[in-house]
Amino acid sequence: MSALTVHDLTKAFGATRVLTGVSLHVPQGGFTALLGPSGCGKTTLLRLIAGFDDPDSGTVLLGDRVVAGAGRGVPARRRGIGFVPQEGGLFPHLTVAENVTFGLPRRRRRDRARVAGLLDLVGLDAGLADRAPHQLSGGQQQRVALARALAPEPSLVLLDEPFSSLDAALREETRAAVAAALSAAGATAVLVTHDQAEALSMADQVAVLRGGRLVQLTDPRTLYRLPGDLDVATFVGEAVVLDAEVRDGRAHCALGVLPLGRDCPDGRARVLLRPEQLRLSAPEPTAPSARVRGIDFYGHDSRVWLDLPGGLAVSARLEGADLPAEGDDVSIAVLGTALPFPSGPRPARQDDRPPPRPVADVHLESPVAAPAGPAAG
Repeated sequence: MSALTVHDLTKAFGATRVLTGVSLHVPQGGFTALLGPSGCGKTTLLRLIAGFDDPDSGTVLLGDRVVAGAGRGVPARRRGIGFVPQEGGLFPHLTVAENVTFGLPRRRRRDRARVAGLLDLVGLDAGLADRAPHQLSGGQQQRVALARALAPEPSLVLLDEPFSSLDAALREETRAAVAAALSAAGATAVLVTHDQAEALSMADQVAVLRGGRLVQLTDPRTLYRLPGDLDVATFVGEAVVLDAEVRDGRAHCALGVLPLGRDCPDGRARVLLRPEQLRLSAPEPTAPSARVRGIDFYGHDSRVWLDLPGGLAVSARLEGADLPAEGDDVSIAVLGTALPFPSGPRPARQDDRPPPRPVADVHLESPVAAPAGPAAG
């Protein structure tokens, strides 16, 4: 396996600029997720790395070998890159074993022990080797596609939204198996996804693209806790974003007076809280209050719609069996610090059912917890 280095990559299709000066480094054995909404350029970047398209400028290196740019371009078939497409791309007329060994030299295609080892690596039974692709589930097909990509021992493995066609339960099971297989193989890997949970749970580092530019490249925890801007913050997870007035290092907002997690000049700002910082309890006279407007029950958790005084509506996620009832009054306490950002346009909402009033998205863990103490600094 080799490290991947992309430097100042640009690409346009006609008058449409798709990538602008993208640079990133994936260390040998590292796993990087390219995360962003549709049309941000992540699939184009993957295709340039794979050699399916040529960049207008910039370079792509595998280890210390330039494979694109600088006046040279190595064909895709000679780059030593394994590729896993969205639908797996298995040949329907070949068996599982024949699919796995398709890219190997002829003398190695009859190595049943190699096939069994690769199937075991991706969490599949060797007994599936003689089956046809249509006899497998969608998740099994994606694992076979990964086994095929790993068979030639490539320098790099690229995965283009490989779990997007799977249902939720199968997607989670398959991506766990794929992540384990890549780790066991010591593979350098790049995953394209628009699924925030997928990127945060699988990758060592996440590259967030927006409008053809790389806006943040960091490890998942830093991305979640210290997003570069509010658009990144709301894209990588549920968030509470509130208008605030900053005075003497504290934010005065609809959820009370909150300490800040970094310096911010006095004046108008917007502050970010993550869902798990909020707690609900029985009404307290001195705590911010809300009234339950409605509940969407999902089984493992629930979305609770809350109305704050002044017309702000809050979408809350509650875990556990104890839920408030519609019409209940509750108090909200905030743990930890708020992250301030310059006041500007509101970020696009992520909710699937926008309420009729301005909202902030909130994930709350317990509606009946004991009243929390003052916010921690």
